[in-house]
Amino acid sequence: MKKHSLFIGLLASAALVLGACGDGTAADSTEKKVLEMGTSAEFAPFESRNPAGEIVGFDIDLANYIADELGYELEITDMKFDGLIGALQSDRVDMVIAGMSATDSRRENVDFSTEYNHSGEMFVTAEGSDVKSLEDLEGLTVGVQLGTIQEEGANKIIEEEDVNFELKSLDDSGALIQEILSGRIEVAYMDKEVALGYLAQQDLEAFDDPTTSSPGMAVAFPKGSDLVDEVNEALAKAEESGFLKELQNKWLSEEK
Repeated sequence: MKKHSLFIGLLASAALVLGACGDGTAADSTEKKVLEMGTSAEFAPFESRNPAGEIVGFDIDLANYIADELGYELEITDMKFDGLIGALQSDRVDMVIAGMSATDSRRENVDFSTEYNHSGEMFVTAEGSDVKSLEDLEGLTVGVQLGTIQEEGANKIIEEEDVNFELKSLDDSGALIQEILSGRIEVAYMDKEVALGYLAQQDLEAFDDPTTSSPGMAVAFPKGSDLVDEVNEALAKAEESGFLKELQNKWLSEEK
């Protein structure tokens, strides 16, 4: 009798355990899928770290909007800019939002969304510099961020505008500014919005790049990603609802 009671008790316990497992599985099935995003948090106002160490900026707000629209939980990985394309190709991240311009050369390796912002470029110098035009770059050292459209653009200026200067590539925009302030380079060639942010904080001067209209910024994906169409729909909604304009007002300079 005692054995029979013990057996019934064990069955009841097993049923409770299975029921608990079933509840957990049901709960797990309602959890949001994770969207892995790569960025490079050295590109204010698009992405940078605030005093608390959090990654913030135009692109981060946009990424959160996209994740919410598509029903994903967003996870952000911070890495060097020149490693972002490789991270997509090796499927370490699902998308990249990092102020990345949708150039033809990058399109050979990744897919892009529709463009969500266009800034243009500027040449940044120390305050009081005599460098005011492309011709003044002759014989100088011009710094660019490694792996960026500005690195490509600077080489194009050397080739097409017959202006000869030495190119120095560094890891991030902050390093470029420090090189100018320390006198190790005379000029930095940068995204205009990023440059304007530094102009507001440091004793610097700048002039617009008069040569080309560079491609706009877009979200990058591994080749053949199913996310492209979904993100394009989210971007279209952000444009129509005025959310992109809100981000521009919040993060970008009024000076163009």
